[in-house]
Amino acid sequence: MNELVAVYRKEHFNAAHRLHNPAWDEEKNKEIFGKCNNPHYHGHNYELIVKIIGKVDQATGYVIDIKTLSELIRENVIEKFDHKNLNEDCEAFKNLNPTAENIAIVIYNIMRPLIDAAMIIQIKLYETPRNYVKYPAILTLQ
Repeated sequence: MNELVAVYRKEHFNAAHRLHNPAWDEEKNKEIFGKCNNPHYHGHNYELIVKIIGKVDQATGYVIDIKTLSELIRENVIEKFDHKNLNEDCEAFKNLNPTAENIAIVIYNIMRPLIDAAMIIQIKLYETPRNYVKYPAILTLQ
């Protein structure tokens, strides 16, 4: 059997952030980022979906053990980001604006080395129930 199957794991974390470009003055930051530029930060209840695409292992019947995937996400993403101020508490965002797009890329870069290279991964991050991003946007087979 060589069919590819997609497996999804949904997790959740809460985090605060401020969207701000230090190269801009306060006026431009407020113009571009609006309420999200609040100097006292603001928070989101993020929903994270990690998608894994791969071939079904004949011995286990799994693409990936969901329990293992959940543990990897919890240990490497949730524990780092949950109930944190992304700007202040997370090294990845010390010099990177923590937009939903950048958070998704950071999570992908954390997870990619932890997943078999033969598998495709994609991160879907909901910042609100109506706003979400996917990275990478287009999936390709290696």
